[in-house]
Amino acid sequence: MRLPPFSSSFSGAALAALLGGAVILVVFGVQIVPPSHTGWMLSGQVGPDPVQYWLGWTYFRLAPWSLPPGLNPLFGMEISSSIFYADSIPLLAFAFKALRSVVEVDQYWGMWIVACGALQGMLAWLLIGRVTQDPLARLAGAMLFVLQPMLLNRMGGHFALSAQWLVLWGLLLALSPAGRLRWLAWAALVLAASLIHSYILPMVLALWAADWWSRRHVAEAVFVPAAGLAGLWAAGFFVLGAGHGNAQYGTMQLDLLAPFDPAFWGSLLPDLPDPEHPESGSSYLGLGALLLLPFLLFVPPRRRLVPLMVVLAAMLLFAVSHHVTIGGTTVATLPLPERLVTLLGMLRCSERYFWPLAYALILAGMAGLLRVAGPRWGGLALLALLLVQAVDLRPGYARVAHYFPPTADQLPLRLADPFWGEAAQRYRAIRLVPAGNQGRGWEEVAVFAARHGMATDAIYLARADAGAIERLRAEIAGRLARGDHEPGVLYVLRDAATAELARAGMQDGRDRMLRADGLDVLAPDWAVTSTVALTNWTSIASGEVPRPDVPVRVPPDPEKPDAHPQPPRL
Repeated sequence: MRLPPFSSSFSGAALAALLGGAVILVVFGVQIVPPSHTGWMLSGQVGPDPVQYWLGWTYFRLAPWSLPPGLNPLFGMEISSSIFYADSIPLLAFAFKALRSVVEVDQYWGMWIVACGALQGMLAWLLIGRVTQDPLARLAGAMLFVLQPMLLNRMGGHFALSAQWLVLWGLLLALSPAGRLRWLAWAALVLAASLIHSYILPMVLALWAADWWSRRHVAEAVFVPAAGLAGLWAAGFFVLGAGHGNAQYGTMQLDLLAPFDPAFWGSLLPDLPDPEHPESGSSYLGLGALLLLPFLLFVPPRRRLVPLMVVLAAMLLFAVSHHVTIGGTTVATLPLPERLVTLLGMLRCSERYFWPLAYALILAGMAGLLRVAGPRWGGLALLALLLVQAVDLRPGYARVAHYFPPTADQLPLRLADPFWGEAAQRYRAIRLVPAGNQGRGWEEVAVFAARHGMATDAIYLARADAGAIERLRAEIAGRLARGDHEPGVLYVLRDAATAELARAGMQDGRDRMLRADGLDVLAPDWAVTSTVALTNWTSIASGEVPRPDVPVRVPPDPEKPDAHPQPPRL
């Protein structure tokens, strides 16, 4: 089928992008867009994830460039890793860090969410162009791709996974006639996916493998995966040597009724029982999209699409997992080796691997409808289905509005005791003891540290090295017990046992222990520390970035050659 002229195709794609972005603005509100507005991310209304993203970016943007570029050593200190594990979308983090001397961006996730809606609409327009040239059908169909709970649900917290337009891009390439530069387009897509989120990368690689099978070019088989590996290296994926796998595979799987279960999204179909895991309800297709499924019967099979159907079926099986459920009831549990379960657990929630098949089914349903009704009536039918979809998802919009209420542009720090302001002038780093990934007090302490340019091991990372955390715990516990405090470091004590250790190592008249905003704090050398004594520090923006496995230190005060080196401010 011949594609429309470039001019009409371009204008149609632009309009689809504009409408896609507008839909997201209507659903989520314009208050999330301005780069200076961080209140909606730090309020806690959406949960801890947006705080994690903001912290990762805040520390990363002020650090000097390093190799790999994604290293983020001040967010976590000895247990730090990279911007990749803060889920801060390395692609955008690199871009805005490169522009930091030109423009100051406190947060880019609002712009990102809207851009994902626009790209979803544009690529859906192009994808539907493989089955029809009718403008109304393409535009209404594109908005059906935007009004998808699979997409909107991810925009409600896990912002990087809003990039489902990457899946549409992969389907578009797989369904388009091959050209001489097809390998380059796939390499660009795989590179982009590796710099956005590793959960989407396997989906894209699977779609590429289906398309590659018809050509089986050896050079392409090397170059395209290499592009993904290069992106992962740049983002800092490989700096973490442990902590990737877990036994969660099969615990957040796709229930066989999930595409038909409206859960908290739909209003026109009855709610169905589900497995009640955190992803339950996020695979509902919406009534408008579900009404397209009967038209799959009118789509003739094509032999050249067999590899694509095979990989889509494989991803469906992975999504369902070895723990098969229907309506929340387990109907089968297939035995898998423990090592394999741990390996597959690297991708955590397998339900997400339903996305490529879901989008392919929606497209195929549109093709079947247009085959039966023709372009003109088919376009009107798709417009009607879009209206059904919009009405059906009303509870979902209300849920989003609850999590994204109007919020002040900037929020005050939760640590409001006057002690903290003075401590920020006296100390260059703040530790949580015992260290850990999240845990009591991590959020308020980390935000306080970031706002005051202090290094911290108060972290929330997507993956963390448990061994490194245990070693740090042992080291700091020993230091506290001996009174061997690190100069320039403030300690927040998270349990009674740690407080007893700290009290045993205190030096009377020199160290101070107090309680501020519900947190127990050890302030070493409080009686002798002053802002004057702490003026001899080096900014990380002007120094060399240390390796993530080495504590961040700068040379000691030259007047005290026997003093311990101190961590720098940002």
